[in-house]
Amino acid sequence: MNPSSPVRPFDVLTRFLEREHAYTEASVTKAGMEKQLRFVGYVLDLGYDSARIITCDPLKNTVGGIPRSSFLILAPRKPNGIPPHFSVLRVRDIAPTPLSEQVQQTYFELHKKSMPELDIWTTNELQWGALNCDMLGMMYPDPGDPENVAFAGDQTNIRSPHHYLVYSPPDEVLDLIVNGLIPARREHAWGIGTLRPTETQFHHLLNGSKKIPPIEVRLASADFIGTRTAMFGKTRLGKSNVVKLIAEGLITSPPPNTTVGQIIFDINGEYANDNAQDGGGEEGGSLYKAHADKCVVYALKPRAKTPSKELRLNFYENAPDGMTALRGFLESSGRGSMYIRAFATTDIPEPREVTDHQPVNERKRLVRKVLAYWAILHRAGYPANEAQLAALKMTNGVGRFNPQFDAALRREAYPDKQQPPERIDSLDQLAYEFDLVTRHAKSVRWDLNSSTGNPLFDAGDQALLKFLVPDTGEGPRMLGEYAEYHSPNASAVTKEIVGHVVHGRTVILDLGSASDTMRQYFADMISQELFLRQEWAFTHDRLDRHYVQLYFEEAHNLFPPGGSQDMKGIYARFAKEGAKFHIGMVYSTQSPSTINGELLTQTENFFVGHLSSEQETKALSRLQTAFSGVEQDILRTKQPGYMRMLTKSHRFVIPVQARMFQGRK
Repeated sequence: MNPSSPVRPFDVLTRFLEREHAYTEASVTKAGMEKQLRFVGYVLDLGYDSARIITCDPLKNTVGGIPRSSFLILAPRKPNGIPPHFSVLRVRDIAPTPLSEQVQQTYFELHKKSMPELDIWTTNELQWGALNCDMLGMMYPDPGDPENVAFAGDQTNIRSPHHYLVYSPPDEVLDLIVNGLIPARREHAWGIGTLRPTETQFHHLLNGSKKIPPIEVRLASADFIGTRTAMFGKTRLGKSNVVKLIAEGLITSPPPNTTVGQIIFDINGEYANDNAQDGGGEEGGSLYKAHADKCVVYALKPRAKTPSKELRLNFYENAPDGMTALRGFLESSGRGSMYIRAFATTDIPEPREVTDHQPVNERKRLVRKVLAYWAILHRAGYPANEAQLAALKMTNGVGRFNPQFDAALRREAYPDKQQPPERIDSLDQLAYEFDLVTRHAKSVRWDLNSSTGNPLFDAGDQALLKFLVPDTGEGPRMLGEYAEYHSPNASAVTKEIVGHVVHGRTVILDLGSASDTMRQYFADMISQELFLRQEWAFTHDRLDRHYVQLYFEEAHNLFPPGGSQDMKGIYARFAKEGAKFHIGMVYSTQSPSTINGELLTQTENFFVGHLSSEQETKALSRLQTAFSGVEQDILRTKQPGYMRMLTKSHRFVIPVQARMFQGRK
């Protein structure tokens, strides 16, 4: 080979096969040479989907053993001018040989006679065995670009078994198998961990003090943007650690000319804050501390060591969002009185959109609805920046919070000898006036008309006022327990977060102290806003190379359940339309069966740790056939960080030991 010629991926295969042939020709009996051999056996039976190979104990010992789920390669015995290629095999289980019954009979006779030793001829006969292997596909040089590797899940041709030999691949060929299909530009890829075919590390003991260099497994950032990625496995076995590695990879190694904004719904606070269980401490274990210049943290309850912005709502200014949150709180609390349900289902308009609404008489009705809602919040004890609310100019100079009831109604509503004020300039005055008008309206059975002859209060108005002044029950006081999610100084947090994402930053929402209802509320609200923004960018040809990545933990609490036919929600839309709108997501849960099958079938990337139920592994392999054949390994292995990985670039399952996220260097 010309030293100046470029090294092509399949040069490693050509050199390996030439070396194997040279060793065989030279005789492996020479001292030390047998340790270089990677030949493990012959083909007994061959098909398009599987192969049965025969091997023997000395050959297995030479390569350090052939564990289940390890990779083998099937290559032509003689190339005969055919371009270099090989088939990837995965060891499934022990297979019977044509002599299995005779071998068992021999063992039976030996043990019956208690023979202390076997003669050399019998030993030679008994050391042979067979293995069933899955045919994963064929690797060969890309016809369009020989510098790259191509993979096919099928076989071009199956010749007679004697035309092939089977090898345990050396490190350079293993690297080709594991990393050969990821994009060639390595600056846009990163290491996720090391290849680990088995949970056992016994081979390290066999090699004594000699350290075996691991094979690094790499991920391509292009595999994750605009795609769906699933994390399955029992808790505390490394799912969140892998999520950190993926998020970090997209921060440090995005695809070329691409902007990736990310949102992490951090339900335990482990991405925003150091976690002792994950190696936190003085050196820093959180994603935020590792990349503080690229991350923004929003928190419901600020933590001393993590700078953050308020993840709260101004229930007054963001009235529709605030009402949505209150609706969720009341539903989850189980309060089911009719007047509570009527209040919770009332739509509140956006204050900023009301001030210019036309015609004027309709605007006045919308303004009163907002003001009635504000009066309820005030009575519930929600603090307000009244000057800031007045700046919204809801009532156009007739008092900062004036509902503008006509003079006759006000005289009837106010107590005798009490003159109604000319202006309503405080929330105290507003709540008091609504209180009086509501009691008067109830006394006349709501038989009040506006100047146009229409009912003064529609059904929504009445629902709000009956909640403000209930006949029985707590009324606004029951909302007091949710005031911790409100801040009078909170900005329009949703739009601000979306703005950070649009500019390529990673936003971590610290929801560690939130209730399940609040977590779902923020996830739904922000997901909806992001989807609408990306949809708008798509329809206006503004997507360019900007992508959005969302991370959901405990996804079974958000996504449609396994048997649900309701695929109209926002998360179902992510699954169906996310790629078109440049939206990708990474979702984590313990059990595949808790996720809707239609969502699973749309998922491109999988990281699977230990599962303890055959029902779960069957659900996984039924919807993603690449996991067929590794179910038992998933059930048996429990090492933290030990994953079975499948990505867009990795066309078959790769067993990997994920490295520990290091945090700040």
